[in-house]
Amino acid sequence: MKISALTAQASNINRVNVFIDNKYRFSLDIFQVTELGLKVGDEVDGERLKELEQASAFGKLYARALEYTMLRPHSAREMRDYLWRKTQATKYRSKGTGEIKQRDGVAKDVADQVFARLSAKGYIDDERFTRYWVENRNQVKGMSLRKLTAELRAKGVDQALIATVIGASERNDLDEIRKIIVKKGPRYSDKQKLIAYLARQGFSYDDIKTAIEEDAQ
Repeated sequence: MKISALTAQASNINRVNVFIDNKYRFSLDIFQVTELGLKVGDEVDGERLKELEQASAFGKLYARALEYTMLRPHSAREMRDYLWRKTQATKYRSKGTGEIKQRDGVAKDVADQVFARLSAKGYIDDERFTRYWVENRNQVKGMSLRKLTAELRAKGVDQALIATVIGASERNDLDEIRKIIVKKGPRYSDKQKLIAYLARQGFSYDDIKTAIEEDAQ
């Protein structure tokens, strides 16, 4: 078998279509083509072809994972879950016939390679993610430390790290309750219902009582 052509993709100039014996076989990131030293006319055996196809799968998944990290920081568990989903087969409808078909997911070892590369490049960092999450919750909504901790634990963050990051922040439950009272207090004509709502959010009765009394003054 021989590489018969290397052509830029029309839809993505950063990817290169690879033709084997005059038939399209797969695509690679332009940097992968350089790193692998591919040239038109190169002979490839079955083993080499398998390596190149795996490199193609890695490049595609790595690019998608990078886009995912750009949406916002993610915890290591979130990224592992994202990559795991990419290893699962998915069903899709053929545009031509409307027939339901199945697309295989990527190999698990490819997903593991992508996770390792993202970690090495610093795109996965639970400490950075935790700081982001705490700061974001400070700005967006009132939330108890108990509920905030539960959210971070659900995302796989270590309890000791959570305690360290929250301890270094200036947030406290009393200020968070004040935020909620300003935003939602007018909706509650019955203070007991407001107190019950705040309690469901994980705030302590003492902090709720203090904030309610301040608001009444």
